[in-house]
Amino acid sequence: MIVSLWKVNKEYSIRDFSPHLFWDTRREDLDFERSKAQIIGQVLQYGRMEDWHIVEAVYSKETIKEVVTQMRSMDPVSLSFIAHYLQLDLNNFRCYKPTQSTPDFRNC
Repeated sequence: MIVSLWKVNKEYSIRDFSPHLFWDTRREDLDFERSKAQIIGQVLQYGRMEDWHIVEAVYSKETIKEVVTQMRSMDPVSLSFIAHYLQLDLNNFRCYKPTQSTPDFRNC
């Protein structure tokens, strides 16, 4: 599926993403609408800035927000980036688990 965007006058396809993002998936099986959670998640955690710009062009900020707030796991750097990008508190993310600043050694 090819997505054409009026604001950038560019057509994007799954092939425009970095090859390492979908090494475990047949690219022909991915669709921008049906596979949006997988695409956004992979790009957010493993993509390059060029990949992120494609995600920004293809999906609305609201769609990105719906997907990422429901993700079960995310590395701390990606979580911090997307929270800042969406201007959301970390507690809005399903994957966020606050950690103690100093470990309690009594519970070892």
